[in-house]
Amino acid sequence: MENIIKVLKERGFIDNMTSHELDTLTEKEMTIYVGFDPTSDSLHLGNLVGIMALAWFQKCGHHPIALVGGATGMIGDPSGKSIERNLLDAEALAVNLEGIRRSLQAVLGSDFTFVNNYDWFGKIGYIDFLRDVGKHFRVGPMLAKESIKSRLASESGISYTEFSYQLLQAYDFLYLHQNHGVNLQMGGSDQWGNITAGTELIRKVSGGAVHGMTWPLLTRSDGKKFGKSEEGAVWLNSDKLPSYDFYQYLFRMPDEDVGKLLRIFTFKELKEIEELEASMKRDSYVPNTAQRILAEDVTRLVHGDAGVEEALRITAAARPGGETILESSTLKAMAQEMPSHTFSREEVLGTPFVELLTKTGMLSSKGEARRMVMSGGTYLNNQKVADLSLVVEAKHLVGDQYILLGVGKKKKVVIEVQ
Repeated sequence: MENIIKVLKERGFIDNMTSHELDTLTEKEMTIYVGFDPTSDSLHLGNLVGIMALAWFQKCGHHPIALVGGATGMIGDPSGKSIERNLLDAEALAVNLEGIRRSLQAVLGSDFTFVNNYDWFGKIGYIDFLRDVGKHFRVGPMLAKESIKSRLASESGISYTEFSYQLLQAYDFLYLHQNHGVNLQMGGSDQWGNITAGTELIRKVSGGAVHGMTWPLLTRSDGKKFGKSEEGAVWLNSDKLPSYDFYQYLFRMPDEDVGKLLRIFTFKELKEIEELEASMKRDSYVPNTAQRILAEDVTRLVHGDAGVEEALRITAAARPGGETILESSTLKAMAQEMPSHTFSREEVLGTPFVELLTKTGMLSSKGEARRMVMSGGTYLNNQKVADLSLVVEAKHLVGDQYILLGVGKKKKVVIEVQ
């Protein structure tokens, strides 16, 4: 059994640990858990750090548990938040839990335990909880936790509901320790206070020694928040974000971030990653090679081979002047993943190309459209348009239904003709 702590340290997963004894304790099989907030019906790319931590424990012979906070999701964790979250009702939580299960299964398969803390919190009375759990907490240390101090100093303050969150998460650890043999909880660095509250509660209740470990919050070298695109969160489930968009987000990573993300989000050997990083500094390096490897590997991990194939097919089809033959099935998929319009045949056929560019909003005026055509920056079905008098005809329809317009290298619009 490979030493999991050594693996995680080498790959940049570890920010803090409650004990360096974990190096030796993990030489035997352990049961570990990570908690996930059920605030959406899919996990996002930032959550993939926790999923990969579980996956590495799994690969090294340990048993992972993924906890979804069906109960705590109704409360909201104040950690890292400047305002109180909207509370979720039971119906919304049920939908979110099922979507999160799919996010986890994509990476972990079926060899993990999925638990919902509402299954035990839903059976505990308020008086019983105060008597059996609340008595072990002192308000002073609770107020001293960074997540609480920052909220107390903010204009919005903090509600008693959120203030009590650390008791609930601590009890999660106690429950899983007593009923599932969990002896290690992991989370992001902003969870350190909640995790240590759990280790202390277990020590006071049962005298047992359990452990906590955090990973550093992932940030991008360009200062942007990792896992966020201009359109919002980079979701893991394909019904929330198509595999093409997921692939493209990773493909656009700055060179400085690629090595770090390969260590965190893939199972590639460190030697292979280091060789790739060294190649990026050579004159012979082909730009974006490392980004392509990162995007393909992580997309395959989350969306499978089919997701990678779709992403590559659409990427090739969207390349201006590309030799890829456009098919109606590809353009139909592209219409789901980039700006698109639906027009009648009468609105499209017989329309000057420059007028269609303005009709879709790609360019603001016919004058601007003419100038762009003259400069060689416009495309019809990936073929450069140089003729100002070009009129769109039936022969331009792909599969008698679609047209792909392009302005510059990145701006694309799919038109569906009905």
